[in-house]
Amino acid sequence: MSDSTLIDAARDFNRFYTNFLGVLNKAYLDTPFTLTDARVLFEVGSQERVSAVALVRDLHLDPAYLSRILKRFKAQGLMETTPDPDDRRSQLISVTDQGRMQFQELVDRSNAQIAGRFEKLAAGEPQNVVAAMKTIRSLLDPEATLPPLVIRPHRAGDIGWIVESQAKFYSEEYGWDMRFEGLVAEVAGRFLTNFDPAMEYAWIAERGGVNIGSVLMTNGGDGIAKLRLLYIDKSARGLGLGKTLVDECIRFARAKGYRQISLWTNDVLSAARSIYVKAGFQLVSEEKHRMFGPELNGQTWVLDL
Repeated sequence: MSDSTLIDAARDFNRFYTNFLGVLNKAYLDTPFTLTDARVLFEVGSQERVSAVALVRDLHLDPAYLSRILKRFKAQGLMETTPDPDDRRSQLISVTDQGRMQFQELVDRSNAQIAGRFEKLAAGEPQNVVAAMKTIRSLLDPEATLPPLVIRPHRAGDIGWIVESQAKFYSEEYGWDMRFEGLVAEVAGRFLTNFDPAMEYAWIAERGGVNIGSVLMTNGGDGIAKLRLLYIDKSARGLGLGKTLVDECIRFARAKGYRQISLWTNDVLSAARSIYVKAGFQLVSEEKHRMFGPELNGQTWVLDL
């Protein structure tokens, strides 16, 4: 794709998104405010106090333009200002009680607008939209603060996500056919059907409400725990998340009294194998196979606890 085509595509998306948000409307979210008014009110309302200098910098506003907005907001009883003790040329701005109510109304209207759009999407699609937004932000604004990483137990819908995400990834990256998806679905379905919370667990890693990693631990019998379906999304590579999830499995297995952890993988998955080696797993057997289309070398690894 040429540079001009890329630029045209970006501009086309910008036009779509400004229309989607209604930012060109004179009355933003059916309120008396313009988009700039709403941004100023949101930034001030989100903080206890903010300096005028910081608002000019963060919102890229002309100081005179901001001054006019603040003068209007003060006349409407929405904001108040005090001298900034650290900069006599600036002011500290805060919302009044009335301004706080107006700020909350804007938040509620914005949330309702987005929720209404998401309700029209199929299951899983809102998460895909948010993941795409995060990708755009991370690439165009590397200094953006990412939401915290959360590792939690599985809940409704997570196991379906595991099947879908792994099937897509291994098909696109390695050319594995639908038999791999069938295997993942079989393992995942058996985990749900026979789930024993006393001896089994599923860890889901998410960031900003979007799943980015997972692993299962199942009871293989005879004191052996099985580590299954370790997966890290492309957006989370390089964070050490794979090691974190494997460490969680090891801690869990020890706490539950398992004597050994066993796993099966393929030698083309070098990143995963590196994690297993560093965790102390030993290769005990391997065999060639074509279970998923291409010729692969399957491997069984174990860790004595």
